Amino acid sequence: MSRTRRYLALGDSYTIGEGIAPEDRWPVQLADALRDGGLAIDAPEVVATTGWTTDELDAGIDAASPRGPYDLVSLLIGVNDQYRGRDVALYGPAFSALLERAIGFAGGDVSRVFAVAIPDWGVTPFGAHSGRDPDAIARELDAYNASAAAICAARGVAFVDIAPVSRARGGEADMLADDGLHPSARLHTQWMQLALPVARRVLSRA
Repeated sequence: MSRTRRYLALGDSYTIGEGIAPEDRWPVQLADALRDGGLAIDAPEVVATTGWTTDELDAGIDAASPRGPYDLVSLLIGVNDQYRGRDVALYGPAFSALLERAIGFAGGDVSRVFAVAIPDWGVTPFGAHSGRDPDAIARELDAYNASAAAICAARGVAFVDIAPVSRARGGEADMLADDGLHPSARLHTQWMQLALPVARRVLSRA
């Protein structure tokens, strides 16, 4: 009988699913879709909190003390670093350190880890009324995502780019939670569908 796989999801509000039901979070949807495809996997263990920056996630991991090894580990972090005005030059090393922790939770196997791009909150109603320049937000997040993607490429870690669909559709009413900032279950589904081929490939190989 096949072993049930374990999945650890690390992040912030975009992983915890601020404003939506727990079953609608993209990591939970991802595990459900993998199960529907015949892969035995537990519900994800989630270490994420709305508002967390890279350093706060690092401290949150220490507090949660997840016990690996996991068969699948995802990492989505950085929007709050950008929101608080931290330079991309600081984000790169912080993201790299968290990626190394994620790889450690995967038993040192980089093929079991994937990172997810930061969506563009500037396209949302919250962004439009924030007093911030949406073009500047987009440029900064593009730089953050380029840094994360380059770090992942150097380590051989898959990078799931949800930024284009988030930018194209993230301002639509049915893609938003009630707060006008965080994504609805429908946008989480879009993200899940982009992550699914990567996760399926990882677990099928395992």
